[in-house]
Order: sequence, then structure tokens, then C-alpha cells
Amino acid sequence: MELKTRKALKRLGSATFWMAVLIGFAVLVVSAAKVKDAVQCKGIVVKISGSDNNYFIEEKDIKTLVVKNTDLNPIGRKINDINISRLEKLVSQDPWVERADLFFDNQQRLNIKVIQREPVARIFTITGNSFYLDARRERIPVSDRYTARVPVFTGFPTDAVQLQKNDSVLTAGIVDISRYVLNDPFWMAQVDQVDITGNRKFEIIPKLGDHIIDFGEGTDVEKKFRKLMAFYKEGLSRIGWNNYTRINVAFENEVVCTRKDGTPPPKPTPPQIDSVDVDMAATGDTTAAAVPAKEAVRTVARTVKPAEKPAPEKHMVKPAAKQTAKAPAKPVKQPKAVYKKPAAGSVNTTKKHKTP
Repeated sequence: MELKTRKALKRLGSATFWMAVLIGFAVLVVSAAKVKDAVQCKGIVVKISGSDNNYFIEEKDIKTLVVKNTDLNPIGRKINDINISRLEKLVSQDPWVERADLFFDNQQRLNIKVIQREPVARIFTITGNSFYLDARRERIPVSDRYTARVPVFTGFPTDAVQLQKNDSVLTAGIVDISRYVLNDPFWMAQVDQVDITGNRKFEIIPKLGDHIIDFGEGTDVEKKFRKLMAFYKEGLSRIGWNNYTRINVAFENEVVCTRKDGTPPPKPTPPQIDSVDVDMAATGDTTAAAVPAKEAVRTVARTVKPAEKPAPEKHMVKPAAKQTAKAPAKPVKQPKAVYKKPAAGSVNTTKKHKTP
């Protein structure tokens, strides 16, 4: 009986001990929290994160934004009197801030962690105003301290912040084209700027080559750039970069080109041929071979002759008085520069396609 009593008392004493420990710990935590809340804020620490450490905002900008507001300025105030949520909303109102997180450290300093918004395109409107677009298609104002290296689009039709449906579709195309160019070093170096036409389509002005690329609408962006790359490597590398005024990739599975006025087609090397079958897979060109066979590219070259020197048509002969001295004139063939993958057959020259 005494043994059971001793065991019961021992268990009771152990439980009482641990209960006292827990109560003491809770009291200490509450006391520490009260002491911390009663302590004044001793300073502000700002940390900004962004790509490539190119910051459109600086630490002093965030500190000035917080301190200049007399109702929310935390310096010298008790921590329990500081409204963290209101301060977060205040910092997030900066147009270059994507997200802001605020908290106090053990040294009673207010820490502000800011994630900067990243522009993907710079826009110039028809009135000359300029702004950036981020990946979420939201506007970002231009900064005086730093210029982002992103694709430039000109001719945006409106300055309104609230966009109409057509303008929203246009901004979606801008962001899709821009993000593709940003992720490809070649196109980032080749694309000088992109013009927006009156019918809300895109024309790319390249840095290399005296031509304009009719891109069409901002859809099927990857497919169009792959098709254009295949033509660059399998077409322009043979014919020349300055023989065309326009290269149109807006058509399905073909590239339509327009030659410069009065520019004769390049002389073919022996043996002479009218059309060329391009085996992209056999060339070892990974970019060109990546285009599926069902997406074979047909390139149609057009030549525009000067009006004052029309080319002789087929079956046209010289006047009878001169036929005795010279043979009848031969029909003049139109230049042909058509390239297709072997899966889709050789490329045929045609004049039925028109540039939109």
C-alpha cells in the first residue's frame, strides 16, 4: 500500500514540475512579447531583388516613401503601434514594386523586402508617349535612372490605361513576341524594333539585312520565328541579305518575298536550275531541321520591274522589219527562289500569293 502511494506521489510531483515549467515558459514568452512591443523601432532595412541586379528603384526611394508619411512612419514608434499591413500596401503602390514583405528583426529594425517588376517590352504610342509592359501585360512607367534592354514596339494606338478589347489582344501579341525574342540570343541581336501597323499587325525591322519582315498578327509566334530562321539559313545565306525589300511569314507554311525594284535575280551556279530542293535534315543545321515536315516552308520570290522598262512578255517578237537581221526575242523568265523541305516536295515559284 505504501509502495503504491509513493508511486502516485512521484507521478503527481513529476506532472506538477512539468506544468510549472510550461507555465513559466508561457509567462516568459508573453513578457518578452510585451517588452518587444513596448520597444521602439530603431531603423529601416530595405532589400530589393530583381534580374541582373538592374534596379529601377533604390533603397532610398522605399525609405523616403515610408518615412515621409507622418501617419505611418515607424521610426521612434512602439512596435505594437506600427501598422505593418498598411505599410505593405503603401510600399506596393510604387509602380515598380511587384510585391513587398515587411517584418521586424531581433534588433527592432523594420525589414522591407521588395521584389521589383520586370519589363519585357518598351512601347511607344502614336502620340510619342512611352512605357514598359511586364509579363502580366501591366504598364510600368519609364525610369530616369535606368533603361531596360528589351524589344521596342512603336505605333501603339492608344495612351489609355484602361484598354479596349482590341488593344488587350494587341498587348498580348506584344508580350508573346517580346518574351520569345528575349529568350533567343540571335533574335535579341537581330530585331532592331517592331512597328505596329494601322491594321494592328507587326512589322519587324532587322538590324542585318535591307528588308522588312511582315510578321502578321501576334499569334503562332514560335512557328513564325522558326520558319523565318529556316529561310534565313537556307535562303538568304545563298541568295543574299539585301536582295529583298519584304519577307512575309504571315502565311501558313510559306515565306513570300518581294525583290527590290529592278534588281536582277542572282545567276545560278552550274548546273543551272529553276528551283532548288533543300534537304534541311542533311545539312546538319539543327535549327532548320527542327521544322516538322508538315510545316515545310515554300518561299515565293517576286520581282517588281520599273514601269518605264517593262519586261517583254512571252511570245512577244520584234517588228517584222528587224526580224530579217535578228532572230525573234526569247521569252524572259521570271526569277524563281523557292525553297521547300524534301518532305513537302521541291519549291515551286508562283505569283498567286500576295503580300497582305
